[in-house]
Amino acid sequence: MLSGLLIVLLPLFLGYLVRVRSPRLLSLINRAVSGSVYLILLFMGISLAGLENLGSQLSRLGGNALLLFSITTLFNLGALWWLSRRVALKAGSSPVVKNAPTSKLAAMQGSLMLVGVVAGGVLVGLLLGPIIGDVLFTTADWLAEWVLYVLLVLIGCQLRNSGMPLKQILLNRLGLAIAITLALSSLLAGLLAAPLLSLSWNEGLAMASGFGWYSLSAILIGDQLGPLMGGVAFFNDLTRELLAFILIPLVIHRHTALAIGYGGATSMDFTLPVIQQHGGVACVPIAVVSGFILSLLSPPLILFFLSLSG
Repeated sequence: MLSGLLIVLLPLFLGYLVRVRSPRLLSLINRAVSGSVYLILLFMGISLAGLENLGSQLSRLGGNALLLFSITTLFNLGALWWLSRRVALKAGSSPVVKNAPTSKLAAMQGSLMLVGVVAGGVLVGLLLGPIIGDVLFTTADWLAEWVLYVLLVLIGCQLRNSGMPLKQILLNRLGLAIAITLALSSLLAGLLAAPLLSLSWNEGLAMASGFGWYSLSAILIGDQLGPLMGGVAFFNDLTRELLAFILIPLVIHRHTALAIGYGGATSMDFTLPVIQQHGGVACVPIAVVSGFILSLLSPPLILFFLSLSG
């Protein structure tokens, strides 16, 4: 377990040590992160194509993902609603945000593209699988693992250069409270969902520990539990992001903590523009802190719970 944890956290830590002052280089890093995510999901789609009885397996994947997502969302929304009623946090006026999405469909476009990339990977696997067979699927798994290490280095670099020091993050009580509430409610949901998904308790906890970080959860879960469950983890976490885009504008002025927290780890990047657009700049540091903490928690929790199987 310790070796697996080190392999994942070491690239993140090494990336965090890198200080970048060039805006152009930061822009390149941001584009490389996006490219790495697309590559990982393409390889995951290829691995899915290697499953026997693909049609029935994909049907099972969709059913399991919907079940896990429904239970997790119920627990998350209930816990965050409770927190919203107990903290003095109100969204401000909605400023005009440069390059902010102008509609829910525009906001969700990037997430829908990720689904298309996975589908494209499945198609590639189906076309090339009969020709090169196991070589294709083995290579896809190997490449996905190494792209993940590169992605972790880049994300560590992003976190270091986000403009928010660790001291400020750890002292932000609202962001910390939102992150802990989201994490605990997700883990409770994973425990409940485990027997319904025919998983052990610790595997259910691992499935619920992605907190919206779909590229990471898909690879780590898929490596230990197979591409089917990796796909379940991916769609569970991606659907969280899709719902967050719809939910944030609707509830941020009445239940601010709920709107910020539901996106999980994505509240520091993908859903942050929507939070800022509808909740004001006062919500931004809280969202970044919450997403930052959940991003740091996710890899060790997934690996820890999966290690208990052995």
